[in-house]
Amino acid sequence: MLINDLILRNPLRLMQADSTKDTLRPGAFGAVLARAGVGKTALLVQLALNSMLEKKNVLHISLQDPVNKVSLWYTEVFHHIAQQYAVSQANELWDTLLPHRFIMTFRVEGFAAAKLEERVNDLSEQGIFTPNMIIIDGYPFEQDMGAALSELKELAGRRGCHVWFTVRTHRHEAPEQFGLPRQMSDIAELFDIILQLQPEGKDIHIKALKVPGTEAGSSKLFLDPATMLITNSH
Repeated sequence: MLINDLILRNPLRLMQADSTKDTLRPGAFGAVLARAGVGKTALLVQLALNSMLEKKNVLHISLQDPVNKVSLWYTEVFHHIAQQYAVSQANELWDTLLPHRFIMTFRVEGFAAAKLEERVNDLSEQGIFTPNMIIIDGYPFEQDMGAALSELKELAGRRGCHVWFTVRTHRHEAPEQFGLPRQMSDIAELFDIILQLQPEGKDIHIKALKVPGTEAGSSKLFLDPATMLITNSH
């Protein structure tokens, strides 16, 4: 399995009508919605690995888990990918990917655009790391965060990177307009792409709630419950 073959399996390529658009523009937001434990982080790690294969830098920010747990996610997902697609010299490939990832942790109550910008500037000015993509895992969408999100969006635009978020939903809450959960209904305009992981029986559907060129609510992809890898079959 060649690196280019792995890149072409980017789920955004597989999901969108225009298969050339496999990333978000600078300053854009994407979100993955699901209940706890369904696979939000696993899906975003796969998006991150795809960017890393393209030699783009991914800054993974965790507001809940320690660095070693996040690192383990990457190791396990990459191992499954290497096994499933018979990647030759997987260890050597992994070593080339690691410099394109930086894991950072914050306390939820201490996280803000200004603090993030300060730390990103420090890394960049020292020549340590400059992100092309940022993942924010565990953002408190239960709170009214519209103003804070707007500040993060401005920061992403200034830095020339895009941002993906995980959004925890709840079984007991009925969806609102366009199938969006309550946490997203008032801030959906800030997001270019919104995906939902929806368990149905033994399958986990990846539904496109908001994807350019794709019908809202459509589901072309799945997460394999055993490996948490994205697949177009079940």
